[in-house]
Amino acid sequence: MIKVKINQKLNGNLARSVNPYGCRQNVLNQIAYVQEKGHYDGAKKALIIGGSSSYGLASRITAAFGQGADTIGVSFERPPRDEKMLGTAGWYNNIYFRQAAESVGLIGKNFIGDAFTEDMKQQVIDYIKQNFGGKIDLLVYSVAAPKRTDPNDPDNVWRSVIKPVKKEVTGFNIDLEKEMLFKQTIEPATKKEIDDTKHVMGGEDWEIWIDELKRAGVLSSGFKTILYSYIGPRSTYAFYHEGTLGLAKDSAEISKKHIQENINDLNGEALISASRAVTTKASIVIPIFPLYCIALYKIEESTGTHEIPIVHKDRLFRDMVYGNFRKIDQEGRLRPDSLEQDKEIQERVSKLMQKITPDNFKTDLTGYAEFRREFLQINGFDIPGIEESEIDLDELTKLRP
Repeated sequence: MIKVKINQKLNGNLARSVNPYGCRQNVLNQIAYVQEKGHYDGAKKALIIGGSSSYGLASRITAAFGQGADTIGVSFERPPRDEKMLGTAGWYNNIYFRQAAESVGLIGKNFIGDAFTEDMKQQVIDYIKQNFGGKIDLLVYSVAAPKRTDPNDPDNVWRSVIKPVKKEVTGFNIDLEKEMLFKQTIEPATKKEIDDTKHVMGGEDWEIWIDELKRAGVLSSGFKTILYSYIGPRSTYAFYHEGTLGLAKDSAEISKKHIQENINDLNGEALISASRAVTTKASIVIPIFPLYCIALYKIEESTGTHEIPIVHKDRLFRDMVYGNFRKIDQEGRLRPDSLEQDKEIQERVSKLMQKITPDNFKTDLTGYAEFRREFLQINGFDIPGIEESEIDLDELTKLRP
């Protein structure tokens, strides 16, 4: 038996440790939330691409414990290796989700690997045919990746960046390790960086998944598929709506149209949903965005409209994808972010952002405490009721996804 101390470690805005028991409790808490909301009619066989954390995990949980769906999750995660490398949070999320799903008689199959590759797509197709009833009726595409290999040229690797376009942008960011506010300047993306980000973060691979699944005959009549986007307020446009990520999501709109044409004969539906701002591993490294979040969270606290991923995605599927309360914009996108984008809330957020300084950002003026807590909880820390100070490494290495 090898006992390892659990220590919360941050390197700037990167987490260098994980609490597996906290991850387990975090998964169970999300399941309990969905179960309390009750069952609703939806998918029966769901495939979640990028289902090990944040929006993808929340989507998988509401599919399984809200809709009663068997699920397949595809994600790229690392297992525990030794005392210094205990694995990634997503590794444990996958395991504890599967255990919970199986405990109520549901399939919770996990595929660990690169979702962009042809080999992974074929593995999933084979599994659907042989062990999953032959067809799926929902595919959620929730992938945030740093790179993707060109499927037509294995020597060419596209790398995504979160940058502004045409002009440099300077704004405040938050260093969670040192708990300080600092100014950061990001140079504009090059044409290659823009193109690469479209290849990685756009809808290209989403399209390929649907093409191959349909060709294999594993999409059911009435099949639905959804990809997540983000628009946000004007204060974040430089990196999102008008930056490299925004351009990538614009390309996803084109993919959506292609997919819809492809699944019309199945009476299928291709959707893009504009998600709300949440604390993620990716979002906290973007200048201005953390400042916006701590202002937003404070205002939402007073209005009762703050949503963590499970609350947001359960509402999306329960009310909009499978319910009768769809909010759709003129481009045809689902808009569950309408609570965040409420005009009065955004006006209050903008005013608050002007008041935040390096000296007061940690006070009750802002929602910094909630923002930091949500980041730590991604990796299993600061979870109520979890007090373990050490783990059994032998026990962890025996767990399988």
